[in-house]
Amino acid sequence: MGKFIISKRTNDDYQFNLKAVNGQVILTSQGYNSKASCENGIESVKKNAPDDSRFERLTAKDGRWYFNLKAGNGQVIGTSQMYESDNGMEKGIDSVKNNAPNASVEDDTNN
Repeated sequence: MGKFIISKRTNDDYQFNLKAVNGQVILTSQGYNSKASCENGIESVKKNAPDDSRFERLTAKDGRWYFNLKAGNGQVIGTSQMYESDNGMEKGIDSVKNNAPNASVEDDTNN
């Protein structure tokens, strides 16, 4: 089972990373100004991850692949790493679908 890690950015915004069982980061959030908002973002990922239509598949300018996970209102709630192939990206999406719904939450902010 994967896990969400809540951390703070250098500008004091909160963010989360979803890590797969192997420890690899498979989804990263935007910055949030409060921990509560960050926790709401995690709940949104858990809710939306099983729905394939919530994944926006994209190609970067350098030709690498990545995806965004969007909420029902269209807001991006998480972005993947870059992948060398569309197959790699699809495996990343499958990993989010499999790991996110039941992932534990770990708070690394110490407050």
